[in-house]
Amino acid sequence: MSLQLKPIHHHLHHHGGHHCPKPYKPSYREKIQAPSACMLNHSFVSLLPICHLLNGKRGISVRSLGLFNDWRRRRSRGSDGIGHRSIVASSIAGTPVSDESKPEKGFVSPPLSDILWPSAGAFAAMALLGKMDQILAPKGLSMTIAPLGAVCAVLFATPSAPAARKYNIFMAQIGCAAIGVLAFTLLGPGWLARSSALAASMAFMIYTGSTHPPAASLPILFIDGAKMQQLNFWYALFPGAAGCILLCLIQELVVLLKEKIKF
Repeated sequence: MSLQLKPIHHHLHHHGGHHCPKPYKPSYREKIQAPSACMLNHSFVSLLPICHLLNGKRGISVRSLGLFNDWRRRRSRGSDGIGHRSIVASSIAGTPVSDESKPEKGFVSPPLSDILWPSAGAFAAMALLGKMDQILAPKGLSMTIAPLGAVCAVLFATPSAPAARKYNIFMAQIGCAAIGVLAFTLLGPGWLARSSALAASMAFMIYTGSTHPPAASLPILFIDGAKMQQLNFWYALFPGAAGCILLCLIQELVVLLKEKIKF
């Protein structure tokens, strides 16, 4: 859209003894570069939404006000011809501040079957681990450890999450448990062994691409648990990795039930 502007001064020519204004024809440059009223209004309005949430109220960004004042100064200078003017809106604002204390936008409660089957799977997993504890009790061993409860939450509640991949589970469980044993052997009990083992476990999971949050607690459990220390390097396989085998089998059954039986 182009805006035909009236000339600042007229070119007069003699016609029939009278001076008549020469019809004004806009040049090609003016047609191309002259901003329309709609364009100017749009450029100005584009500055208005550039707001930030300040103490729960909307306020105009200082940067947007600076852009508008600069545009007004350039416009008030004037020139013989109409130059090319452009207004650049800020790109740092306009995005609403997310409220992480509320559920995700568009969240819908799942059907009852998607709630019941994972819960039943977690109950069955802990029940079987408890039964195995009774069998291993004469030897002073136990398979029910806190990290396996976190593994249940990952496997049954978020089966498609990266942390629920079988590679992540077993790589992290075995690696982090071995790191805990090594840290205890070299540094003994105490804060230095705990912090070093946790840092090494984080580095191991990131390096191998096997991030599995429940496994990060295995080194601390070994360093602070006298019952686990008697296992020595067998702790890398038992009870963490061995318990995960049972949990993964139950998870496969839960996934099958969720697909076949819905209510």
